[in-house]
Amino acid sequence: MIFKVYYQVSATEVPVREKTQTIYLEADSETDVRLKLRDRNYNIEFVQKLEGKYLEYEQNHQNYKLENV
Repeated sequence: MIFKVYYQVSATEVPVREKTQTIYLEADSETDVRLKLRDRNYNIEFVQKLEGKYLEYEQNHQNYKLENV
């Protein structure tokens, strides 16, 4: 499954919408995504499972790049 992760670079700063970044990961579950990213010190705001038409849309977007973790 492919997940889109919304996060802040630093877990110690207050989240600001304009500084939110995204990455795409392949994982078995949301828990697996969080385990894969735990060493990066990200402040994970939201993990969204992508499937169907929404996944196709994201894959056609210029910023789509599957992260290797």
